[in-house]
Amino acid sequence: MNKFEQLGLSEPLVKAINDLGFETPSEVQEKAIPLLLEKDTDIVALAQTGTGKTAAFGFPLIQKIDPENRNTQALILSPTRELCLQITNEIKLYSKYVKGLNTVAVYGGASITEQAKDIKRGAQIIVATPGRMQDMINRRLVDISRIDFCVLDEADEMLNMGFYDDIVSILSTTPNEKSTWLFSATMPQEVARIAREFMRKPLEITVGHKNSGSSTVSHEFYLVNARDRYEALKRLADANPDIFSVVFCRTKRDTQAVAEKLIENGYNAAALHGDLSQAQRDAVMKSFRSRQIQMLVATDVAARGIDVDNVTHVINYQLPDEIETYNHRSGRTGRAGKLGTSIVIITKSELRKIHAIEKVIKQKFEEKNIPSGIEICEIQLFHLANKIKDVEIDHEIDSYLPAIYEVMKDLSKEELIKKMVSVEFNRFINYYKKNKDISAEKGGDKREFSSGSAVRYFINIGSRDNFDWMSLKDFLRDTLGLGRDDIFKVDVKEGFSFFNTDGEHAQMVLDTLNSLHLEGRRINVEISKNDGSANNRRRDHNGRSSGKGERRGDSFGGGRRKDNSFDRSPRRSDSKSGGSRERRPRRS
Repeated sequence: MNKFEQLGLSEPLVKAINDLGFETPSEVQEKAIPLLLEKDTDIVALAQTGTGKTAAFGFPLIQKIDPENRNTQALILSPTRELCLQITNEIKLYSKYVKGLNTVAVYGGASITEQAKDIKRGAQIIVATPGRMQDMINRRLVDISRIDFCVLDEADEMLNMGFYDDIVSILSTTPNEKSTWLFSATMPQEVARIAREFMRKPLEITVGHKNSGSSTVSHEFYLVNARDRYEALKRLADANPDIFSVVFCRTKRDTQAVAEKLIENGYNAAALHGDLSQAQRDAVMKSFRSRQIQMLVATDVAARGIDVDNVTHVINYQLPDEIETYNHRSGRTGRAGKLGTSIVIITKSELRKIHAIEKVIKQKFEEKNIPSGIEICEIQLFHLANKIKDVEIDHEIDSYLPAIYEVMKDLSKEELIKKMVSVEFNRFINYYKKNKDISAEKGGDKREFSSGSAVRYFINIGSRDNFDWMSLKDFLRDTLGLGRDDIFKVDVKEGFSFFNTDGEHAQMVLDTLNSLHLEGRRINVEISKNDGSANNRRRDHNGRSSGKGERRGDSFGGGRRKDNSFDRSPRRSDSKSGGSRERRPRRS
């Protein structure tokens, strides 16, 4: 007897499960399925991404639907188009032996008219993104006033994406007596509020500890200097030849830049972020699922809803602001019981964040050193040897072998092996033999700065480089990966500027900015003796006064338009062309 049959599932469902090769229920399935089959109840199920939540609500939902009634009986809300389509496909696979049951996906980026027609033909189950569902309700293209079941999948992600008002509005149009099933990886306040307002004494199922990380994911961090962050990423990829990973960046700009660098350096990589069209996103995801792309560089918003099996690593190129977001990131690997690794590349100023994450996920990070060039060469050498040993021979080459034997007749077995390996391996040797170790020491001889005390910096760029206080603050924030309030007292002069951060960021600021060029000129950043107070004067390198002390950056209004909005991307005139030239900072 199939173990799923023991949970009380019907014969058509068990038959579909056998076709799919499922044998043993996951923990969330084992807990949720019997409960949902036995009772008409509201439930809150907390389980990490990749633990089989779709089947946990999909199986009992299919069994409870009346396929002979063509009215809409169930609504499943999910955060993204990708997840919406994935749930729809899985429900269709589970219900393939249930005659007359139709499931329709409703999402943005496709014809709303065609989706409405599909529902009108008879859709017992609708799987929808909140935005498109609200749009259809507003246009009276769908009726969910008599549904029996409402499922909120990845509830925390939907709320993180700003769908709270849409979800509240949608739930308000559903009947009070329905059953509501809420599935989430974490339980932030907004999710708890939804449960309080729209659910009746929900039963709670928790797999593992609430808000904790998955037990199938191990967590590692690598300490580097900020200027070596990209080199560290490359080395980690080279040290894992079979890597199939999602690399997370904080901004769209960094996501695109890192992906372009990886492609330029010969890696199978692509970017996934909000500036891509839906067609571009679909093409990238198709290539990733087929493993043509080994390293998908993504923002958190763009990656929500990605459900791809066998991801070996999640790499946090930059840590997110919220710990819960880290939990979602790491949930992209270690799925369906398989092991995965979540890697964090950090600087010394970010070490405290590791301890904060450990407290929430209830797991320890292992500190590791970035592999040295010699270690990577050894790994790649043995990987290549195994690849050659295991390769399948295509016998279409047989007719060419006599000529090949003739070319190589004077080579011994040892020489032949050396030459074969060298064809692939020489580029690693040539690259890494001249590169130093890049792991940073926790201590070291660098200057220490105390957290809580502000540090003031001098930087050799200013208004002549087309910056005002706002555009410089945006540039610094994006380049350093800091929050909006982490950079303050920005004061822009003609040929230089000043700004402040908290002391804990100081070493990272110096390391990162001193490795940049702006239009061919090296950026120079120093700790300023000027504390930013009104009675303090700073002289530039020619001994000239910079003004009567410094004012807070927000006292400068150079970037404000007449409509009271801000121009965040001012340009400077190019006298030769009469046009404008956009500044493009680049790393050395």
